[in-house]
Amino acid sequence: MKARHKRLAIVVIGVVGITVAGLFVTNAFRSNLVFFYSPTEVLEGKVAVDKTFRIGGLVEKGSVRRAPDGLKVDFIVTDLNKKIPVHYEGILPDLFREGQGVVAQGRLQTGNVFVASEVLAKHDEKYMPPEAAQALKGGAYAPSAEAKKP
Repeated sequence: MKARHKRLAIVVIGVVGITVAGLFVTNAFRSNLVFFYSPTEVLEGKVAVDKTFRIGGLVEKGSVRRAPDGLKVDFIVTDLNKKIPVHYEGILPDLFREGQGVVAQGRLQTGNVFVASEVLAKHDEKYMPPEAAQALKGGAYAPSAEAKKP
């Protein structure tokens, strides 16, 4: 084999290898892509049944029902327009409570029940540390004794 043919073979093998690696990366990215929907979008049929996606909204007050074992929880997520029931088995985050924001990842089952595999609680976007709130109100900020130590 001539040197020119060897170089051509190396280039062809390199291009094929890079193409195959690119296809693997694209396939992995596509399979791990998870979209976010509101309860209104879910109930309008914008999501296929048995497809993994995220749903977000507020936990409706008075809707949380816990099983005696403490690991099974049913609650309703609302976007203040429409509601969707959610079933979750597992340990909930500490910030999870009624009236708070929540994002759940899972699948929609028949009967419009969302079965979550993961629940993430969101804290209030209006939260502000007490020191910052006091400073905004015009009060003097007094750092704690520990903060004064060098």
